[in-house]
Amino acid sequence: MQVPDRVAPIVDFIFPPRCPLCGAAVARQGGLCAACWPTLAIPSEPSCPGCGRPFAGAAAPGTHCAPCLAQPPAHDGIVAATLYNAAARRLVIAFKHGRRIALAPLLGRLISARLTASRSLGAGEPWLVVPVPIHRWRLWHRGFNQSALLARDIAARIGGELIVDAMVRRRATPILGGLGRTARERALRGAIALKAGTAARIRGASVLLVDDVLTSGATSNACVRALKRAGAKTVVIACFARVLDEALPPDRA
Repeated sequence: MQVPDRVAPIVDFIFPPRCPLCGAAVARQGGLCAACWPTLAIPSEPSCPGCGRPFAGAAAPGTHCAPCLAQPPAHDGIVAATLYNAAARRLVIAFKHGRRIALAPLLGRLISARLTASRSLGAGEPWLVVPVPIHRWRLWHRGFNQSALLARDIAARIGGELIVDAMVRRRATPILGGLGRTARERALRGAIALKAGTAARIRGASVLLVDDVLTSGATSNACVRALKRAGAKTVVIACFARVLDEALPPDRA
């Protein structure tokens, strides 16, 4: 939650604002220092209109990347605030595993800025903002759903309607890291569904699906399929960091 301006001086006095990456003093809460900002890798242009994957060189308008040509995605676009590198990893770990939920406004602000810059959200069009769900046992263990915190912040910034419990994860799934595409899809098959009673709100709507990190896309694709089956008109994926090692500049890998 963003600190109200009227109490910000008190908060700053008790908790002097520090850069979450290096600990250096900063002007206000929820920001990086001047030295750490450039360590984030912001996706470049031109990029694929289907999935937002940056191209290595020049590309004609409307050119799609090879993965989208080989297998057209079910979603309607991906917007990532950063590419997953060492700096982004440290922020994600501090936020999700270090329980530093005060980082949500910073990450949400970066995602919202990219959404505005990419023009992925139609002007004046109402959007439903839906977080990727986590299983109840993981929610109990962690104490919060990091995607829901980001979704709440983004909804407030773009004027969208937040539906924090639109989807549920029916069963606990294994950690997907290290699994191939087929194994990931098998693990997620039938695991994610719409919560009873929300289908009517999803039908015909434009949905912004929010997650913290997009790795292989297996989890978000399962969410997209559930939303599309419910009749969603458009589903755009928004995340803080996207794993695209081939797109990282050598000095920011």
